Amino acid sequence: MRSSTMSAGPRRPVVGPTDLALISTFAALMAVCAQITIAAANAPFTLQMFAIFLAASVLGAVRGVLSVLLYLAVGTAGLPVFARGAAGPAEWASATGGYLLAFPLAALIVGFVAHRVARRSPGLFTVVVSVVAAIVTVAVVGTLGALGMALKLDLSLSAAWALATPYFVADIGKGILAAVVAAAVLRAFPQLVSRR
Repeated sequence: MRSSTMSAGPRRPVVGPTDLALISTFAALMAVCAQITIAAANAPFTLQMFAIFLAASVLGAVRGVLSVLLYLAVGTAGLPVFARGAAGPAEWASATGGYLLAFPLAALIVGFVAHRVARRSPGLFTVVVSVVAAIVTVAVVGTLGALGMALKLDLSLSAAWALATPYFVADIGKGILAAVVAAAVLRAFPQLVSRR
């Protein structure tokens, strides 16, 4: 006699070939965006966080985190995919190591929330994901980034936080842009929602 689990039919693997392709594509997007530097007053920034927020918003928590982990693994292995062409395991012990640690956590939180509202209206999805990305920018990325700088540069936490603060506005803007783009992508390709 067959068990109920056997009679339920084949189940889709957690990460299938299409998922692997999506994960790899978004990891490559992170690598490209990390090399795009936009000059701003006293705080030049890359589009790295835009790609991370976009991956999480489109792929959901699991695949979003996997895409970030793939990106980090490639950079740690030595390919120059981190911001401004940096690479290698030494980057984890650098002043920006806290940011690297924050990336998968940011993708996890944003992806989890995006998954919960993916079937709602594009407007609601955009607002919710934008707000969550803004909170994550300050509470997760900003905090871990500041801690990393404080430890490496021998600064007080308040001094390191002051160094990180100018980037918050830009990163919040990247989160909003990622939410808008993700809403458009999910509207154009609704099958991505069912694969989360």
